[in-house]
Amino acid sequence: MSTLTVWKFQSAEGAEDVETALKSLQKEGLIKILDAAVVSWPADRAKPRTKQLLNLVGAGALSGTFWGMLFGLIFLMPLLGAAIGAAAGALGGKLADVGIDDDFIAEVKEKITPGTSALFLLTMNEVPDRISEALPGGGAELLHSNLDSLGEQRLRDVFGEDAA
Repeated sequence: MSTLTVWKFQSAEGAEDVETALKSLQKEGLIKILDAAVVSWPADRAKPRTKQLLNLVGAGALSGTFWGMLFGLIFLMPLLGAAIGAAAGALGGKLADVGIDDDFIAEVKEKITPGTSALFLLTMNEVPDRISEALPGGGAELLHSNLDSLGEQRLRDVFGEDAA
């Protein structure tokens, strides 16, 4: 079973400093990272910066399309026009089928604000307490939505990816 977790950091730079800790957790066998992305939102910017962490993941990674669409739903929806909003709504409905529902999106939208950052992880075999202890900066807040095997396959189907 895969898990999509979102770790919120109290600074705009916090999530960008996690790669070393995540590599260490993988080496210890405490986590298998299928995909990862960070959102950094400096307090003086109108919208956040996003980046997929490609050097942490292998063949099981989702496409950038998935992250772009998810981040668009979370952070840019009020800025989108009606036609784009309707298309995003249709894709959002597909995400709800895999466990990324309106409540999850609303919670992330409410908590990731200017001056904060977040790490988005798609993982297997995670040990959340050990992840929390290993993340730099202290005080990362965990939000999460579990994906079962069928949900993960649906997610890959939506974004044209093969199963891992």
